[in-house]
Amino acid sequence: MTVSKHVDVLIVGAGISGIDAACRLQERCPRKSYLILEARERVGGTWDLFRYPGVRSDSDMFTLGFPFRPWRSDQAIVGGPAIRRYVEDTAREFGIFDRIQFKSPVARASWSSSDSRWTVESKQESFTCSFLWLASGYYAYAQGYRPRWPGEDAFSGRIIHPQFWPDDLSFSDKNVAVIGSGATAVTLVPALAEKAAHVTMVQRTPSYIVSRPSRDRTAGWLQRRLPSGVADALVRWKNLLLTIYFYDRARRNPGRVSRRIREEIGKALPPGYPVERDFNPPYKPWDQRLCLVPDGDLFAAIRSGKVSIATGTIDRFTSEGLELSTGERVKADVIVTATGLNMALGGGIDLSLDGTPVRMPERFIYKGMMLSGVPNLFLSFGYANASWTLRSDLTSRSVCRLLNRMQRRGSTTCVPRADRVMERRSVIEFSSGYVRRALTTMPSQGDRYPWVVQQNYVKDLVAMSFGRIDEELEIHSHKREPKDG
Repeated sequence: MTVSKHVDVLIVGAGISGIDAACRLQERCPRKSYLILEARERVGGTWDLFRYPGVRSDSDMFTLGFPFRPWRSDQAIVGGPAIRRYVEDTAREFGIFDRIQFKSPVARASWSSSDSRWTVESKQESFTCSFLWLASGYYAYAQGYRPRWPGEDAFSGRIIHPQFWPDDLSFSDKNVAVIGSGATAVTLVPALAEKAAHVTMVQRTPSYIVSRPSRDRTAGWLQRRLPSGVADALVRWKNLLLTIYFYDRARRNPGRVSRRIREEIGKALPPGYPVERDFNPPYKPWDQRLCLVPDGDLFAAIRSGKVSIATGTIDRFTSEGLELSTGERVKADVIVTATGLNMALGGGIDLSLDGTPVRMPERFIYKGMMLSGVPNLFLSFGYANASWTLRSDLTSRSVCRLLNRMQRRGSTTCVPRADRVMERRSVIEFSSGYVRRALTTMPSQGDRYPWVVQQNYVKDLVAMSFGRIDEELEIHSHKREPKDG
C-alpha cells in the first residue's frame, strides 16, 4: 500500500477529543504538522453516531465544552444535535476542517523502531507519522451490547438498539418497552412518552437517578454581570468543584447519599409509589455512573401515567411483548434494547510494534494518556465521574508540553516504563456491565502515580501541569527497539 502522506502527529477521530487535540496542537505546537482521520462523514464522534430520541449529555456544557471556546448560555444540559453543532462550529472557527480526512476508518497501525515512526492504514491509503494520537474514545462504534432472549423470533413488532436508531421508526400511539435502566434508557423513556401511547422501562435492577435543572441560573446571572472570560472561568470551576464534592461525599457516606437520592425521588413521584422496588440499586452510589434526568423529566412522565417501570429479569419475549420472572407481562409494539455499549479503547485499532501485536491487557496506562512500552502513542481518556472534556483537554495540554520538551532537546521517541512490578487494577473502577465485559480487552492502571487514573480534575491539573513531564518516561533521540511492558 502506497504511503499518501507523512505528518508529525496523526489524530484518529474528529469528535470532542480529536478537535480538542487539534486546537491545542495549533495553539501550543504550531510547528507540528498534523492530520485527523475520521471514519464518519461528519465531525462530532459520539454526538454524530447517537441519534435516538432525546439523546443528550449527562454532563453540563460548561465542563463538557472546550475551555478555549466556552459555552455561553445558561442552558447547561443540551441535546446531542446541539453538542455536535458546537463541536463542528469549533472546528470551523479554528480552521480544523482542512486537516480532516473523512470516511477514513483506521484498521491498523504499526511502529517501526528502525524508522522511529508509525504507519497507519486507512481504507486504500496509508500514512506515516512520528506520533499517533488515538482520540476515538473507548466505545465501539460498530455495534452495541445486545444480549439475546428466548422467544425473540415470536415477537410481532420491531426490536431496535438505540445505537442504530432507524429513521423510519414510528412509535406514535404505540406501546413501547425499553429494556435497561442506564443513561440511555432514562433519556429515551421520557422522550418516547411524548408521542407513544405508553412506555414501560423494563429493568433487571434499578440505577441511581438524580434530577438536575437543565438551566444554570447562576451561570446566567454571572454571564449578564461579569466580563465573559471571568464569568466563563467562575461557572466552569463552580461546576467541576461541585462535581468533585458530591462524588467524594457519595464515596465517603454512601448510605446517607443513597437514602437522600431515594427521598428526593419519592417527593417527585405520586404518593405511595414503591420507590424501594424501582429506585433502590443493589450497589453504592458511584459504583456505577449516576443517571441524570434534567428537570426530573422521567419522574414527570411517570406522574402523567404515560410511563411505568417493570423491575425483574426477562424470562422471554412473546408475540405481544415481554414476560418477566415475576410473572408480569409487558405489552409492546416496539421493544428498544437499551442494554449498553461495548468498550474498545482507541477504536479497536490493531496496534503492533515491529511486527509484534500490542495486547492491551498486558499494558498499563500512563497518566491516562499513554501505554507502557508503546512508543510515541497518545490516548484521549476521559473521566468516569465527570465531563469527558475535562480530562481529554488535560491530556492535550500535557501532550503538547511533552512534544515541546522533546523538540527543544532534539528527542525523537518517548516510551513509558514502570520501574518496578505493580499491582494491576481495573482502568475504570466501576461495577457496570460494560466495564466488566471489557476487563479482558483493556489495559490496567497501577497502584501509584503516574500509573493511576485519578478521578479528580484538581489533582490531575496540578500533576499534569506542574509535575515532571518525564516521570517514568524514557525520552531519547537515537533509534532504539522498544521493549515489552
